Amino acid sequence: MSFFYVKALHIIFVVTWFAGLFYIVRLFIYYAEADGKPEPERTILQRQFALMQKRLWYGITWPSALLTLVFGLTMLYLYGSIPGWLVWKLCFVAGLYVYHFLCHRIFRQQQLGILRYTSTQLRIWNEVATLFLISIVFLVVLKSSLSMLWGILGLLLFSAMLMLAIRIYKRVREV
Repeated sequence: MSFFYVKALHIIFVVTWFAGLFYIVRLFIYYAEADGKPEPERTILQRQFALMQKRLWYGITWPSALLTLVFGLTMLYLYGSIPGWLVWKLCFVAGLYVYHFLCHRIFRQQQLGILRYTSTQLRIWNEVATLFLISIVFLVVLKSSLSMLWGILGLLLFSAMLMLAIRIYKRVREV
């Protein structure tokens, strides 16, 4: 019975972690776009976005990432064995933590007023979390390495569609 409580808590914190990851990159985009505004609008917007980033990152995203890890490891312990699909899932989760740490680097840069990425680059970066989410959910639900191969092919197709959508969106915004 305790396994299901741990699983429920794990899912709750996965959801809040992803919410934080999705929203933080949107805030990165808004911060970068504010750089093109005239003063004093630029300073006012960037201060506000930096404050929102800080509250989101330290109040929701980091705690959720840590609690996801704690409950995930607890589930792994309670599960007892590691089937093949779970190995692949753990690889994707490791990639998601790398993404998280790279977002942390962008967060620190923007907190210092350093802009290394354009809003278009950040829009593409924003879709990386979506790719991890799709991969992980399909693996957990289907629990099959063969289905994972089909999922990866679908993921590549989905990625290509996302890149096309971003380019179209950029052109529409420029008109």
